[in-house]
Amino acid sequence: MRLIGIDTGGTFTDFVLWQDGTLRVHKVLSTPQAPEQAILQGIRELGLETADLWVIHGSTVATNAALEGKGVRTLYVTNRGLGDLLTIGRQARAELYDLQPPLCRPPVPPELCWETGGRLAADGSQVEPLTLADLAALQAAVDRLRPEAVAINLLFSYLDDSAERALAQALPAGLFVSRSSAVLPVTGEYERGIATWLNAWLGPLVARYVERLYRGLPGARVAVMQSSGETVAADRIADQAVRMLLSGPAGGLAGAGFLGRLAGRDKLLTFDMGGTSTDVSLVDGASSLTTEGCIAGYPVVLPMVDMHTIGAGGGSIARLDPGGRLLVGPESAGAVPGPACYGKGGERPTVTDANLVLGRLRPEAFLGGRMVLDVVAAERAIGRLGAAMGLDIQTTALGILRVADEHMIQALRVISVRRGLDPRDYSLMSFGGAGGLHVCALAEALGMRRVLVPVHAGVLSALGMLVTPPGRLLTRTWLGRLDACSEREIEQRLAALTAEAITALTREGLDPTELHTVASLDLRYLGQSYTLNLGWEGKAATAAAFHRRHRERYGHRLELPIELVNLQVRVTGRPLVSTLTRVGDEGTETSVRQMMVAGCEEPVPVLPRSALATISSLPGPALILDRVSTTWLAAGWTARLDALDNLHLEQP
Repeated sequence: MRLIGIDTGGTFTDFVLWQDGTLRVHKVLSTPQAPEQAILQGIRELGLETADLWVIHGSTVATNAALEGKGVRTLYVTNRGLGDLLTIGRQARAELYDLQPPLCRPPVPPELCWETGGRLAADGSQVEPLTLADLAALQAAVDRLRPEAVAINLLFSYLDDSAERALAQALPAGLFVSRSSAVLPVTGEYERGIATWLNAWLGPLVARYVERLYRGLPGARVAVMQSSGETVAADRIADQAVRMLLSGPAGGLAGAGFLGRLAGRDKLLTFDMGGTSTDVSLVDGASSLTTEGCIAGYPVVLPMVDMHTIGAGGGSIARLDPGGRLLVGPESAGAVPGPACYGKGGERPTVTDANLVLGRLRPEAFLGGRMVLDVVAAERAIGRLGAAMGLDIQTTALGILRVADEHMIQALRVISVRRGLDPRDYSLMSFGGAGGLHVCALAEALGMRRVLVPVHAGVLSALGMLVTPPGRLLTRTWLGRLDACSEREIEQRLAALTAEAITALTREGLDPTELHTVASLDLRYLGQSYTLNLGWEGKAATAAAFHRRHRERYGHRLELPIELVNLQVRVTGRPLVSTLTRVGDEGTETSVRQMMVAGCEEPVPVLPRSALATISSLPGPALILDRVSTTWLAAGWTARLDALDNLHLEQP
């Protein structure tokens, strides 16, 4: 069996090939305008035939389109009187005390908001029928407005979706249609509407991307990572494009949890530093999910991995603001033109250029020697910035790294300290192509003494695609006091959701006898707005668990009835890869050298990760190389290698 995990990033596209029990890793520069081109290039460079190849990948197509505001022309259909629902939103201010906030462009312009009948009350009774005249008016509007997609979001459609179905059936064949009752059948008309609109707005782009990918991979079996951490067949994902918004980062967390367990480290603070951004998260046995995500300023209440993302990566551009203050990011040089040292036309200084001029990146060893970095170009770019500040090149480069580090330190505090968690109780795991260069500085700032730099850290998100199980995560609203709900009816409704998920997975070729189901409830105290998700263990046990979780999270419990909001089931199959064997570094140098690194009075050892197999402990400072990343072992730290080639860094 040949499996290949692929992570499409803003700067690099990463590949991990699993064949005959061994792994091969590879990287190519991304092609943001047509991401499938980098994928096809990498597969060619690996010498792979596509027939019978299993491809599991994380795609940024939906994410980039959302961030850049480049979705398709979409008609939003809702009940009469609610055409401006998405524009009004929740009236939440981004900055509470800003009395003159900038005007934001509405998600859907007024001319593309269409109001119709088919309105339900909160109990599911009919308030206004959907008439034949309503259907004819919608058809005429579509003929006149010529949208590429239609989003249908009627009030309380999760109780009865017949009106939404009738509207969808009245639309022309071939038009991309999203129904809120299919995308997100839960309470909250605004959040459900945003998810449905995003799905329609992005769906045709995802569908075209998948079609191009299939054309380039004849005979291959293709799956895509979902934001919630399960894979789904690519030909099924276009209808659920909104579930791809954290596709790549979800793979990184899957890989982090997998290798963390193998390394005996279950409690992890992770940071994934790539070329464009850094994602930070917390893994306690497994990654957690959230329904409070936000993409491009829009709330996304679909379950997705819980992480915090900032614009700090290897390609983050350093510059001065009008007052002369040094800024780093969020603007990135990306893959084109890239950092100055890539020699592809970039002239502005980046974090990667700073690491290079300080000697922490070896120009001849980048990507295992496949890409030689231009030190002179990096020095020239940073020198221009330094001249504007009156500083030499090395001092300027150190300043760039310190600013970038501070951004990541603050992000790690958001995911830990601000949630009442002590980072010192966790190990810091770094991955992504640039993570190992900064991990010691971040750990020191947080008072952490244990660091894990996993094997294949530079392509861990791609590895995560291979260890992620195929699955479905389904949610349905069912409002009511928990003590008034029948335990039997809860279990019947959960069983119906489970059957729906099993049917979908069986269509993708999974054996239903090998599927694993986890049922849970979204609960809150009566009168609250936010919920906590608890595993279903029966009414009494689940209620007791809710009280405990509420006390742990918020510091108190209330003597109020518990309200059931949503039912949820997660059905997963077996991951394609469940074990990992030790594999020596491919394509890296094997000798130990001595090199000067800025800030060190004596030359420091530069050695491949595999060389540590014969060393019980390596003291810093040192540079540790592998094929897809570099780790800077700072002074005061020691490194050792475990049985799977994971690097364990420790500070006394």
